Amino acid sequence: MYVVLSRSSRGIVALRLADDASEIAPAETVSEADLPAWVARLERERPRWVWDDTTRWYPQLLAAGVRVERCVDLRLSHALLRGSTLTATSTLALSPVGHWDRATPLADKPETHGALFDLDDDPAETAPTDPLAEFLLQRDATATAAEPGRIGLLLAAESAGALIACEMKSAGLPWHADVHERLLADLLGDRPRGLERPAKLEELLDRMRAILGTHDVNPDSPAELLKALRRTGLQVASTRSWELKEIDHPVIAPLLEYKKLSRLQTANGWNWLDTWIADGRFRPDYVPGGAATGRWGASGGGALQLPKQIRGAVIADPGWKLVVADAAQLEPRILTALSADRAMAEAGRGDLYEGIVASGAVKTRAEAKVAMLGAMYGATAGDGGRLMPALTRAFPRAIAVVEAAARVGERGDIVTTRLGRSSPLPGEAWRELQESASVQGASDALQRAARGQSRGWGRFTRNFIVQGTAAEWALCWMAGLRGRLWDLRGGRFTDRPHLVFFLHDEVIVHTPPELADEVVAQLEAAASDAGRLIFGEMPVRFPITTAVVDNYSQAK
Repeated sequence: MYVVLSRSSRGIVALRLADDASEIAPAETVSEADLPAWVARLERERPRWVWDDTTRWYPQLLAAGVRVERCVDLRLSHALLRGSTLTATSTLALSPVGHWDRATPLADKPETHGALFDLDDDPAETAPTDPLAEFLLQRDATATAAEPGRIGLLLAAESAGALIACEMKSAGLPWHADVHERLLADLLGDRPRGLERPAKLEELLDRMRAILGTHDVNPDSPAELLKALRRTGLQVASTRSWELKEIDHPVIAPLLEYKKLSRLQTANGWNWLDTWIADGRFRPDYVPGGAATGRWGASGGGALQLPKQIRGAVIADPGWKLVVADAAQLEPRILTALSADRAMAEAGRGDLYEGIVASGAVKTRAEAKVAMLGAMYGATAGDGGRLMPALTRAFPRAIAVVEAAARVGERGDIVTTRLGRSSPLPGEAWRELQESASVQGASDALQRAARGQSRGWGRFTRNFIVQGTAAEWALCWMAGLRGRLWDLRGGRFTDRPHLVFFLHDEVIVHTPPELADEVVAQLEAAASDAGRLIFGEMPVRFPITTAVVDNYSQAK
């Protein structure tokens, strides 16, 4: 059963639909105040809730202690169906750009959107945002897709991710502000006043000035720092850390340390602590599908970039544990499964990189890692480029998949992940340059620029299919894990083991200690399920490394 929800001037309008989308009950109206209790009662029938945007419905339910099992997030689903090659001929994909294509729908019309069958409202206001009409369009697009099963699984996983993102924000990541303060003090010195630099940064700056013999050094300004280094005789093209590491000069060590600590202060220093930590929790706004590949983003707070220096402040509640898990060598294993490369699957029966060494393709584990990164990201020079021929000979099917994706991108065309997320087309400027370079008489410089641009987009599509499919695997992993954790104990979802953090291929579960071993087992089982769900019985392992700890810094 589906339950389509919409807000109108009279309250919440709900329509129940059978699985075939036929109406099974008259539309009913529920007040905002009664919505959580009404949803909790109907949840016993295991419906799939259909709403415009999970972030507009689920937080209020969670605040009232109501957890739902399944939903259809129309906004996220619309974006997938609009862009996928699997649904390119659907009515939805061919329709004009409109309300559902907005990144954040309904922000300016909180009271009038989606008034399902609300005939007292202005049809011109409600029709474009009617969730029932959009839901039916989406069902038709899915049913008529080239491979309905693939895109249907992706839609379900994306919507499950939206529920998980809201639940993680509601639960929050346990965070001890006092420990964070001590970590900052140890690394940077006492909290500075106003715009003062922390003591450690001032000390490093004094060292740099003494070495360079000048007070005219401002490491916080790349342009001024570059001038100061060049005046000293250092031939530097930029102040990027990777370039500075190649220079042999006494000023480089304190400069690199300054840059590292300055980033910490800016990204996760005292201002971050005051802004983002409240009531012992970090509650970021996750953005499912925030990147083109389907990887998540975060709206403020830097949830996807928590540096190791402060992870010691992530401490389980008294009487609880953190189970930190990550998928080992995820993207190379995804490539193995995408390509059905049996030789690479055999190499991945244990440590994949050691298996590549054992195959004779390369000599060391470090070379195996560099070679695989080169294959997935398009290395043509350096160690990655040097190792590619041997890797291609050992695993031709795997390399053929990414090479084919690169050629598609170089032509300016679209590639699609295992479940159906498609890459965006390059922009108008890209196409204009390609067309200009193809004209008879185009200069050598223009042609070189076009070739470089073409190869760059090829590197994007090469990686898109791997990274995008890895994002799909992670969604399926978390969705399966979410259900498994729910079954381990009764009570509200925060009384049970529950997800509190996610970073691409890593999750943290907050759990009572007596259930920690069972959580580890469920993490591993959910990973195996995700692999079978997406790739069938292809013999590719997706091993999970886990650690049961009191604080995040103990995990690695």
